[in-house]
Amino acid sequence: MKLYLYPLTILAGFVAGFINTLAGSGSLVTLPLLIFIGLPANIANGTNRVAILLQNIVSTSSFHKEKALDIRGVIWLGIPAAIGSIVGAQIAVELNKDLMEKVIGAIMIVMLFVIILRPNQWLKGSLTHLENRPTILQFVIFFLIGIYGGFIQAGVGIFLLSGLVLGVGYNLVRANAVKTGIVLFFTVFALAVFIKNDQVDWLIGLVLAVGNMLGAWIGAKVAVNKGAVWVRRLLIAVIIISAANLLGVIDLITGLFS
Repeated sequence: MKLYLYPLTILAGFVAGFINTLAGSGSLVTLPLLIFIGLPANIANGTNRVAILLQNIVSTSSFHKEKALDIRGVIWLGIPAAIGSIVGAQIAVELNKDLMEKVIGAIMIVMLFVIILRPNQWLKGSLTHLENRPTILQFVIFFLIGIYGGFIQAGVGIFLLSGLVLGVGYNLVRANAVKTGIVLFFTVFALAVFIKNDQVDWLIGLVLAVGNMLGAWIGAKVAVNKGAVWVRRLLIAVIIISAANLLGVIDLITGLFS
């Protein structure tokens, strides 16, 4: 990798780590960069998990120190997500992701309207700690989210926030903290699949992780201090940009002006 790409990679990691900690879809920044610097798409997908793993160690630890992390919720909801991530990562080793990106982009549009039309549910969720075991439906939801997270990662934070707030009942700040713990949990298993299939560039992954970890540390502080209103605004912005990217709208607009 050329020398000037190192600071660029760290900067992209910082942006991704910050966005991932407060909302999700930071991998929509890092995956294109990894491909730009010369990694094949499948290697970029696996390499990105190194930074995601280290990023979430930092963010989960930060949320725990701020007393915002529900460890019980992370464990119970992380188990089905981890199982799903193994399935998703195994699919990602061989499967073309273009069609899935279009489907996910459409789902994000639906989620955008859900967030806009039900702001009180996002801002005033009452749950801070998981008191009972998850229902079968909740297990299925987080298993499916785990499959997606293992497959491509980009956007999984938005799905997790949706499941945690709308499906479980967490308020948005608590959901953010539990989200980072679940991603940490299932990334261990997903990364193992990519390592087994030789789809990880460790040098680039660790360089990227430097930025991700710094962004995650700052993002965790902002999430706790700014509260649910600020996080919701960022979440809406991230969903719009993510959906536009996945549906090819950004490429279309760029083509019109090129």
